[in-house]
Order: sequence, then C-alpha cells, then structure tokens
Amino acid sequence: MGESTASAPATGPRRVPIVGQLRSYRREWLRGDLVAGVVVAALIIPKNLGYAGIAGVPLENGLYAAAAGALLYAVFGSCRQISTGPSSGIAAVAGSAVLATGLTDTGDVATLVAGITLVSGLLFGLLAVLRMGWLSQFLSRAVVTGFLFGAAIDVVIGELPKLTGTDAEGSNPLQELRSWISTLGDLQAATVVVGAVALLVVFGLHRVAPQVPGALVLLVGGLLASWALDLGDRGVALVGDIPRGLPSVDVPDVGLLLDHGATVLLAAVALVMIGFSQTAGDARAFGAKHHYEVDIDQESVAQAAANIGAGLVHGMPVSTSLSASSLNDRSGARTGLASVTSGVTVLLALVVLAPLFSALPKPVLAALIIEAVVMGMMDVTEMRRLRAVSRVDFWVAVSAIVGTLVLGVLAGVVIGIALSLLWLVHVSTHPRISRLGQQPGTSVFRDLDDHPDDATHPGLAVLRVDGGVFFATCDVLRDRVGSVLLEAHVSSLVIHMAGVNFVDSQGAATLSEIVRMAHDSGTDLRLAAVRPAVRDVLDRDGVTDQLGPDRLHGNLSDAVAAALAAQPGRRDG
Repeated sequence: MGESTASAPATGPRRVPIVGQLRSYRREWLRGDLVAGVVVAALIIPKNLGYAGIAGVPLENGLYAAAAGALLYAVFGSCRQISTGPSSGIAAVAGSAVLATGLTDTGDVATLVAGITLVSGLLFGLLAVLRMGWLSQFLSRAVVTGFLFGAAIDVVIGELPKLTGTDAEGSNPLQELRSWISTLGDLQAATVVVGAVALLVVFGLHRVAPQVPGALVLLVGGLLASWALDLGDRGVALVGDIPRGLPSVDVPDVGLLLDHGATVLLAAVALVMIGFSQTAGDARAFGAKHHYEVDIDQESVAQAAANIGAGLVHGMPVSTSLSASSLNDRSGARTGLASVTSGVTVLLALVVLAPLFSALPKPVLAALIIEAVVMGMMDVTEMRRLRAVSRVDFWVAVSAIVGTLVLGVLAGVVIGIALSLLWLVHVSTHPRISRLGQQPGTSVFRDLDDHPDDATHPGLAVLRVDGGVFFATCDVLRDRVGSVLLEAHVSSLVIHMAGVNFVDSQGAATLSEIVRMAHDSGTDLRLAAVRPAVRDVLDRDGVTDQLGPDRLHGNLSDAVAAALAAQPGRRDG
C-alpha cells in the first residue's frame, strides 16, 4: 500500500515537483529516504573526488557540484529516484575542454569548468522553454557508446603517470601513451606499489564482492595507509590541501569565458547532448518501474537548475548518475528527500572531513578515476551487441572511439554528432521500397527478398514503400517506380502505402509524376492503404482526381484483386 501511494504522480506545482511530494508525504517513507540519501553520499563522495581529477579542477569542486546537483535536482526534478551529480563521461568532456584551451593555472581551470557548467545549465533551460529536448535524439546510442569508450581510454592513459610517478605529454592520447612508455625507466617504486595495490583492491572488490562500495573502501584504506606508512615521505605524491567549508556563490569570470568562447560553447553543447540523453532514459525507466509520470520537459528544467547552481558554486558539470540512482532506488528512496539528504551529507563532509582528504595518495586517486571510467564508460557488452545486431552501428561506434583517441574528446563528440546526422540523412533519403509476393494459400504479401518462393501474378508488380515521401526521398521513389514500369511484362502496378505516414508538396508532385509515367507507359496504377493524412494532401494537390478515386483502395488485397480483374483477358473472370 505504501509503495503504490509513493508512486502516485506529483500533485504539487508542476515546476516544483518536490512540493507535491511533501504534501502527500507519509511517515513510513522517511527511514527509506534518509538511509538511501546517506548510502548514496557514501558512494558519491569518493567518486566525485575522482571526477574532479578527470576534469582537472580542485578536488573539493567535485563535492561542491555533487551537493548543488543533488539539492537542486531534488527540488525541480520529476523523477523521485534519480541521483544527480558529476559523472565520468561529462567530467571527461570538461577535462578535454581544459586541454583544448591550454590553461594550466588552477584558478583559471576551475573558472573555465564552472563557466562551461553554467552555460550548459542555460542551454538546458533554453531546451525546457522551447520544449526542444528531442534534440538529444540526434546523438545515437552507438555514438554515445563509442564516444564514452574512447573518452575512457583517454582518461586511463592520462592517469597512468600518477601510477608510476612519472610525467607524460602529447597532443592526443596516443602521443601521451608513447610519451609515458618512454619514461618507465624513471618510475618511482613506492608509487608503483601503491598504485598496483589500489587497482587490485578496487577492481578485486568489484569482482568478488560487487555489493561492497569499492571506491569508499579504497578511499579510507588509502588515507589510513598514507598516515600509517608516511607515504608522502617515501616519495608518493599526495593530492594536497583541500580546504574545509562551504563554497561561495558567484558568477565565473566572463572575460575568461569569452576568450575561449568557442571551446566553452562546444563543450556545453556536448554536455547537454550527452547529459540529457542519459537523464531522459533513466528518468523514464524509474518512472515506469514505480508507476508515476515523468515530465521530460521538467527534467530539462531540473538539469538546468542543477548545472546553473553547480556553476555558480565553482563546481563542475552534473547529470544523472545511473549507478548512484540505482543504489538510491535499492536503498529505499521514495521521494526527492533522499536526494536532499545526499546533498546535505556532502555539505557536512565538506565542513567536517575535507582536510582529511589532503593526505590521499595520487596513485589511489588515479585508481579511483580508472575504476570509475572503466566500469562506467567502457561498455564492452554493448559493443558486442552492436557488432552482432548492426554492423553499421558498430562501425559508427568504432569511428567515434578512433576520433576521440586521435583528435580528442571534444572532437570525438563533434564526430559522433556528425556521424549520427549523416546516418539519419542516409536512412531518411533511402526508404525501403520492397517488391512483394503473395504467401501461398493466404492473402498475405511479403518481401520477395526475404521470401523468394512467394507467388507473383503475371503482369502485376506490387511495391511497398516504408517511410515518408518528401523532398529527400522523391528521387529514390521515382527511380524505383520508373525501373518497374520499364519491365516489359508489367501491365499493372500496385503501390502499398500503409508505411507512408507523411507526404510534403514535393512528394505529392512526385506521386503526380508517377501517375503520369504510368499512364504514358500504359500501366494500370493503383494505391493501397493510403493513410487519411496522406490522402488529404493528395486530394488537395489533385493527385486523387488525376489517378481516379476508384484506383485508391482501402487495403492491399482489394487493390491486387482490382488490378488483376482489370487486366486484359481477365475482366470476365
């Protein structure tokens, strides 16, 4: 009973969903929300230190963003189980933007990343106002999979020097890897040992005890080892001072952002495209599981608020974290209060625990980062699925990986978007036009390429068009029909239009031309299963009158029967 009530749609103001959740709040939900919030905070605190490292900003900035994202999403988000904060993928985008600008001063880097976060929040807000969340659909899942995989490899290569106590340089990951290999003769033994143990702990726990928060265990273990073994005095680099206290609120330096305006805008667009596609899918999944409605436009508002807030507190980009959201759900979260609890817990850690993180060995931080990107971004299972299901999607993903490794993460996003658009254009301009045959003993017509033994009728050709007839597909349809009309034995042609859901003015003109072509060739042309919206366009453009209303049939069987009856020598049959 409690679960069904908790899953009811929000009844509060549409733009502030938490109001409705609190108005209908039940006391028995409180324990689950509080426990889930604290458990999720224990997961995200060590991970966000790593994400800050990926982005190249001070470690505390990752916690600032985590707190802002959790608190603001809780207020404005329509999904009750979502946990919002930094993630490995969007941290990699931010880090790539830093590299693209060439900034090295810590303060400038933090300002740039905060500015990118703020701009991405403003773009999210624009999407919400204009209801343009559909733009995220232009980044296909194959592209996202490939981009994240390539970005993960990039991040791992960037962290290798921290595991060996050496340096590496290069304009792309492959050059960095070559540079790192050349420095292995100068590796620092204590650093290598700490890094190897850290990797063994975090990946070993993931394999043998996946329910144990490996990142938290590694964080605590690394701090204890640092103090007990005096790792800093043994040559192991430490992360350095992390100030205690809450973040200040102010707008990042506009001048710096304008100096790097192209990079800032490109990174912000990439963050919106990647972040929204993840958020929309995860929110729908949790809404369906718990039987409540999720407002995707409101999700844009929530992401806008979370990123604007994170930018104003000198944080980094935030988005949905599937691992944290799943843990939130499993731990008993019923409302946004769980996310509020996570945010407050992170703030308390900043006030009380922040200085303790200063003794964290850098190779331990590198292990945290590597585990986060390998487990969160390298989706080997999905790559295998793409290879088995669609070779085109697989090679699109591979192209995104290669582009990311050769040209950088930001360029990889651009390549991914370009590949998505090119594939969309290709599919849109090449509708499937199938030659049909009749399944013996039935009235079912099927694609002859798939069922070559199906029956065909002498003198009759049947085509099925799947997709819209508009300016981009007109030539393909005209050429296909023209080739059929040139076949000497064809005296009747039926075009099955059930799969045509859209016709524009150029499409109507093309159908008119096809009617004329059929008439000139002496071919009896008939259209079957024309949808009402398409029929309206044909009526208005005079195509129906040109063809003859008696040659438009409600279904394919009637059209075929009429075409056969009209053939010479069969009229009396």
